[in-house]
Amino acid sequence: MKPELYFVFPGALSTLTGGYAYDRELIVVLEAAGIKVHPVALSPRFPAPDQAALADAGAQLAGIPDNALVLADGLAYGVMDAIAEAEHKRLNIIALCHHPLALESGLDAEAAARLFTSEKNALRLACAVVVTSQATAALLQSRFDIAADKITVALPGTHKQVFAPCRGNPPRLLTVATLTRRKAHDVLIAALARIHTLDWTARFVGGDHFDLVWASGLKEQCANLNLGERICFAGSLDDLSAEYAAADMFVLPSRFEGYGMVFAEALAFGLPIVAAQAGAVPDVVPASAGVLVPPDDVDALAAALQGILSRPAQFKALQQGARTAAAGLPGWQDTGDKVIQLLQTVATNTQYKNHEAYP
Repeated sequence: MKPELYFVFPGALSTLTGGYAYDRELIVVLEAAGIKVHPVALSPRFPAPDQAALADAGAQLAGIPDNALVLADGLAYGVMDAIAEAEHKRLNIIALCHHPLALESGLDAEAAARLFTSEKNALRLACAVVVTSQATAALLQSRFDIAADKITVALPGTHKQVFAPCRGNPPRLLTVATLTRRKAHDVLIAALARIHTLDWTARFVGGDHFDLVWASGLKEQCANLNLGERICFAGSLDDLSAEYAAADMFVLPSRFEGYGMVFAEALAFGLPIVAAQAGAVPDVVPASAGVLVPPDDVDALAAALQGILSRPAQFKALQQGARTAAAGLPGWQDTGDKVIQLLQTVATNTQYKNHEAYP
């Protein structure tokens, strides 16, 4: 008999971010394998819930049957430590950590410490943890004291794509990311201003709803640097295939990434990449396919972009490297198989049943 799973996440599953895309793709694979998935949608206020959102989350988890398998997205689970304390002996809770909440950019020291403590406690109370990269697994072990044998790495998958021709005139630079501080669009805009004499256009694809003030500041930055006609803020898009296919290079200097699904997607389309050497990005983008610079380094980012745009031979080498790397990317079935194996282990192994908190 296939296990049933209660999949807990905040807001709408259709939300256009990498984390939600991972959740959606995973559900497709689980259901294709015959696992009945019960979606449990919590308040969209997470990861900054008010008391009503927490009370609702507590009530929804309390309504899940005893001994059920529960997969809880870390965007909510990281601040649900009190609920986990109340439910972890009754339910088999598996945490899905895309990246630790405390490492989000723009947090003050007090907020970061509060999130670190709540997420560490919540992860300790989960019977297992799924992460999306080896880098995040190492981070949870070293900073959150989570045992290695409690962690399953399930890398995000990609779909096979037709390679982008990369013949734009002028070259089109593509960025796919929500307009938040962690994604460092401000650094990219400043770097693009340094290479304004070169021929290029840029498209920033991603929603502004997570931080309207920050997004407004980015558009003002573009205007002040006279880049308003060269950088297009395209907003959120349901289907990104046309964007990748029409691009010549992918650029995103994130300050931290738990994995960075958009980098893998760019590789799947054979796009050269320029990014920051932060979080799991070096694990996703090989040196043969991209140039990685220090985070928050405008000069280094501008130099990398100028070098690739000015040297056709370097561009072609990175393009070929991206196409080669695409062949080695995991598919979503690979992702799902890792999680299915864990679900079956948790469902049948008594060590997970009504467990005490792991050290």
